[in-house]
Amino acid sequence: MSDFEKKKLEMDFKNFTNRNFERPSECRNLAQIRFYVSELCGKIEEYEKRFNYVPAWAYTLLSQYNAKQNSMVHVEFVKIYA
Repeated sequence: MSDFEKKKLEMDFKNFTNRNFERPSECRNLAQIRFYVSELCGKIEEYEKRFNYVPAWAYTLLSQYNAKQNSMVHVEFVKIYA
């Protein structure tokens, strides 16, 4: 895969996330985070199968959503069991 093709795939992926996702820090509920994680995982899997390439920042974004999700789960846990 050429650098040009990789850049195009990265731009397409970036456009998809910019149109359809909020930043992890702007998400306010657990259901929203879980939806974004599942959608992002699906898109990553699609890129792996179709192009055998996923931009590295996509995994970084996924880890940010997972960190936000873990934080929200912890807060809920503390509320329930404290």
